[in-house]
Amino acid sequence: MATRHLYLARHGAADAFGELTDVGHHQASLLGERLAGQPVDAVWHSPLPRAAASARVIGGHLPDAPVAEAAELADHVPFVPPAADLPPAWAGFFDGYDDAERAPGERLAAALVERFAKPTDVETHEVLVTHAFQVAWLLRHALDAPPARWLGLDSGNTALTVIEYRDGLPPTVVLFNDMGHLPPELRWTGFPPSARP
Repeated sequence: MATRHLYLARHGAADAFGELTDVGHHQASLLGERLAGQPVDAVWHSPLPRAAASARVIGGHLPDAPVAEAAELADHVPFVPPAADLPPAWAGFFDGYDDAERAPGERLAAALVERFAKPTDVETHEVLVTHAFQVAWLLRHALDAPPARWLGLDSGNTALTVIEYRDGLPPTVVLFNDMGHLPPELRWTGFPPSARP
């Protein structure tokens, strides 16, 4: 039975202008070293510069894997819960969203799932360098959780999430937000300041 292996990663740390920092470059290089032992077929990335730069660094460790853009990986809000279902703590985050803004995000989220979150006919190993919301959306989909459950599923910069897809079986979540390839000083970037284990 063929398995589609998706290696999902948020881009490396970026500056206020969305460009990869030296820390982000180092994080991406360490993730590339970790993935070098896998038979990676392709590295896909978001159109945004921080993800594209991260993918190029990761791809440098995977010389047989082409690196290419996938529009479905773009950073966006995949789903806005109806106001009545919105936890009060999240209300400010979605303040001002209307139906005209919700619909494109939901269409892009559906396209992301349609392209990547399903089995293939042959064994494949694909790296997706994207953003926290897209990692959360694919994880929520793999767990068959309600659409609003993507909220609160955070990913650190270059943290690794692995999901496997096989025909006739539900997806298997192998890893989520794994930072084992990063030394302690490079972990937990991309999160608000807090005590971390």
